[in-house]
Amino acid sequence: MSPRLDRAALIASFEGYGSKKQLVGGEFERAVVRPDGRPVAYDEDHGIRWYLEEFAGRWGWSIVTEGDHPIALEKDGANLTLEPGGQIELSGAPHASLRDLERELATNRAQLVELADEAGHVAIGCGLTPIASIPSIPWMPKGRYVVMREYLAKHGELAHFMMKGTTSVQANFDYVDEADCAEKVAVATGLAPLVTAIFANSPLYENKPTGFESMRANVWRHTDPDRTGFPTPIADGFRFDRWVDYLLEVPMMFYKRRSPGDSYGGWAHANGRTFREYMETGIDGQLAEQKDWELHQTSVFPEVRIKRTIEVRCGDGVGPDLALAFCALFAAILYVEPARAAASELALDLRRRATLADQHLSAAIGGLSATIGGRPTGEWAKALAAIATSALSSFDKGSLPLLDPFLDRIEKRRSPARDLLDQWNSNADPAAIVRAVAY
Repeated sequence: MSPRLDRAALIASFEGYGSKKQLVGGEFERAVVRPDGRPVAYDEDHGIRWYLEEFAGRWGWSIVTEGDHPIALEKDGANLTLEPGGQIELSGAPHASLRDLERELATNRAQLVELADEAGHVAIGCGLTPIASIPSIPWMPKGRYVVMREYLAKHGELAHFMMKGTTSVQANFDYVDEADCAEKVAVATGLAPLVTAIFANSPLYENKPTGFESMRANVWRHTDPDRTGFPTPIADGFRFDRWVDYLLEVPMMFYKRRSPGDSYGGWAHANGRTFREYMETGIDGQLAEQKDWELHQTSVFPEVRIKRTIEVRCGDGVGPDLALAFCALFAAILYVEPARAAASELALDLRRRATLADQHLSAAIGGLSATIGGRPTGEWAKALAAIATSALSSFDKGSLPLLDPFLDRIEKRRSPARDLLDQWNSNADPAAIVRAVAY
């Protein structure tokens, strides 16, 4: 029998995750669509299931199934997983070198593009699917998503947009102890809206401008306020106990039954009960175990999330070069002490001028053309670029060129969304839009 959980043990678990290795992991979501932007279903000929089976057969990935359905792949510390609308996410292995991360992504990208070409599809890197309507995108056959789609639809008008239509880039970083974690969380959280503006890449939906350069960021604002955005523990003085208390009280969407037999393949509605209740008195006769706690941590989606690592989640899905720049940017400002101090001052200056929520909305609407706290976003971005450029080589010698796509965006003061809008204004044919965001 697993040991009984309590609050003190949960706090201690975060203290045990500390590491001085300074590894970097990347998570890269990509959608697969037809050349005219229409979605690809799971079980159709050359559907999403076929992609998973081909990755396994051709390149040695191990298949993870749920019932009769392949739903994920594992290999060498990395995972390929399915988002609710069939988006294929590479959750990479942790790396000591950004160049190793680059090689991992390049290999996976080449394999994904090979399969897409063979299937007559296009893999795209875009924060929101630009052509297909959300109702037209089929759901993937995962029990967790059945529960999530029913729960979240009651809590956010754009929740299904988030689930089926969005993609993002994420970077993951080690923390040494609580103090180190708090410093890194403060920097990453304080700069999240600015980074959202720089990487904005979702200005279209159903092939029409949305009025947002990052419609993805706006979608998250209308998904579920209980578990998204900037909750107090990350926005105002991070501590392990405050983070644990937040997780204990956030309403649960689901839990996993340990005896099979229900229609969701073991997944059950928690109906908004808290993990504290699950831990202390149980749900339907079942008490929470450590694996339930780890699962529950995946059901909150703030802009910065703390698990075994710090997960920075504020970037739209973008092409591979800019996605690597996202990882390199945060490696520089989180792992190099002088850069972290300078980035912290920049974040504090931003907070003095505007709330995180107001910054986030400005970033979502205007990208690098916005104004935050009375100052052009491009000027804030230029200051961030100077900090990262001076620091990156000291973290990973030879990796400085990985920042070039990021620096180019700031020099031109153009998010990727501006390029896509220019394409739409010159030629709005769906096939042209899909080619413009091809991965």
